[in-house]
Amino acid sequence: MKRWLSMIDSTVLSMAGMRFLSATIELTAAIIMLCLNDVKKAVAVNAILAIVGPIIFIVTMTIGLLSVADELSFSKLFWIALGVGLILVGIYK
Repeated sequence: MKRWLSMIDSTVLSMAGMRFLSATIELTAAIIMLCLNDVKKAVAVNAILAIVGPIIFIVTMTIGLLSVADELSFSKLFWIALGVGLILVGIYK
């Protein structure tokens, strides 16, 4: 198992770790909603998830982009940043 983990790129491992963290937060929120058994409180928990999701997305994208930044031109990085910005605008508008 240890040799298998050493074969994985540290950037990919970090990105996957953030996604595992996100999944754990989502699952915990679902369990909390079930335990609370109240629509208003469930909506409040869901509102918190609406903040956590984009944060995880931005952190994961940042980790990946920092890893490949030396391979990309500034114009490509601009288009990627613009795309991420448009995704965030689409989420919040």
